[in-house]
Amino acid sequence: MEIILSKQCESLTGSLDRRMGYYIRRSRAGRFYSQRSKHGTIPRDGHWRFILTCAQLAQNKLHIADIQIDWWELQTALYDATHYIAARIVRENCAEKRKTTYNARDIINLQITFGL
Repeated sequence: MEIILSKQCESLTGSLDRRMGYYIRRSRAGRFYSQRSKHGTIPRDGHWRFILTCAQLAQNKLHIADIQIDWWELQTALYDATHYIAARIVRENCAEKRKTTYNARDIINLQITFGL
């Protein structure tokens, strides 16, 4: 997942919450991405909670302006978190060529629609 920073924020790296098992890293090209931690155990819903937290932060536009996540990564995170119906919808959206990438607004809509 790519994390697009707001104009007020030059850099944002590290863990948002260690219990999620994911953190933000900077690439050599200067872009920011999510990364799975190699330390400790990762909860089943950790990836989904990290995606949702980034989307919620993007609503404020203070540090994160938006996120971009591929359908496969989102579907996998939802499935791992046992949100099977939402995962199926994401998979069907791709199969029917309706949506292959998701942004922060899409993530919030999924959360509201499916009560996640």
